[in-house]
Amino acid sequence: MRAVYRNPKELATCLKDIVDNYLEFLISYEEMEARIKKIVEANGERVYKDGNISLKLYPYLGDERVEIIDKIVKE
Repeated sequence: MRAVYRNPKELATCLKDIVDNYLEFLISYEEMEARIKKIVEANGERVYKDGNISLKLYPYLGDERVEIIDKIVKE
């Protein structure tokens, strides 16, 4: 798994896959949390702008995944 993504679609797909793996019980919450934090830290402004998830990522992720990612990042 790469940490830095330049293309918003690839970044969104990576985040989507991580959350989907958690929702399908393939990875634990702690593992998902660690992966998402690592990606958000490495990509900074590409993921969150002004405290909200980037509008370029939102359509790929959907409401449910965005809520899960927000919960992890806000902790």
